[in-house]
Amino acid sequence: MSFDTVLNEKKQLVDSYLRRYMKRKEGVPEIIHESMEYSLFAGGKRLRPILTMAGCEICGGEAAQAMPFACAVEMIHTYSLIHDDLPAMDNDDYRRGKPTNHRMFGEGIAVLAGDGLLNSAYELLLNITPLDERAIRAIRVIARASGAEGMIGGQVLDLENEERQVTIQVLNDMHSRKTGALICASLLAGALNAGCSEEEYLKLQDFGNKLGLAFQIQDDILDVIGDQKVMGKDIGSDAVKNKSTYVSLLGLDGSKTVVKKLVGETKSCLEGFGDRARFLIQLTDYLVEREY
Repeated sequence: MSFDTVLNEKKQLVDSYLRRYMKRKEGVPEIIHESMEYSLFAGGKRLRPILTMAGCEICGGEAAQAMPFACAVEMIHTYSLIHDDLPAMDNDDYRRGKPTNHRMFGEGIAVLAGDGLLNSAYELLLNITPLDERAIRAIRVIARASGAEGMIGGQVLDLENEERQVTIQVLNDMHSRKTGALICASLLAGALNAGCSEEEYLKLQDFGNKLGLAFQIQDDILDVIGDQKVMGKDIGSDAVKNKSTYVSLLGLDGSKTVVKKLVGETKSCLEGFGDRARFLIQLTDYLVEREY
């Protein structure tokens, strides 16, 4: 089976599970349900839930058993995008080729839709059966990565450093939190759910951290050279907002060189997993060669 076929099957599994879970519940106002679904099903790579399934599979589990974790991290990721797009944050008008949530529903509802998705994610996680030590450890990893130590902390650093040039060390710290932390946690949650060994956990943690950084640098590259129609959002927005990026600090060629180096290091983290690592190796190539 080809990589594209496997990737699409995993995306379909995520979408199907999310649609079943997001069926409107009694007592939920129609507008907030509509707003949450608008962003959750606006399209996208479904990278984080796919990593959760892959983390489970590489450690001997089945993708289906990781679905609650996979869909929870996608809801957390979507909530963060809704909030990132707000005027108080990045003030973006388009996301995935569609008007951002606050442009469709207003700022107040957008804030609440993000809050709703975050809470729904933890409701889903806490309904896992059995909620054993393995599951609780995976939930802790997700919570830490999406909180003030991770994603939220990275967004704070991003806001604090607007309109100023930062060092590459500060940029690495910012994006390892804002982007990389949840990417890594998604993979680790799946691995933990499958009962990974500590050695496997550490290898996948190293893999996830390096993949998250490579992913962000590629994002910065695409913000300069990407096709707006393919990207589904404004191109060149980082330069307009005078944000420090890998491209602004290292240049295009320098950024591409770092990505290439990281890809090699990322793949080396998977030594010892044998044929089970094939999908993650292919996924790494796909993410750094993507056009959106």
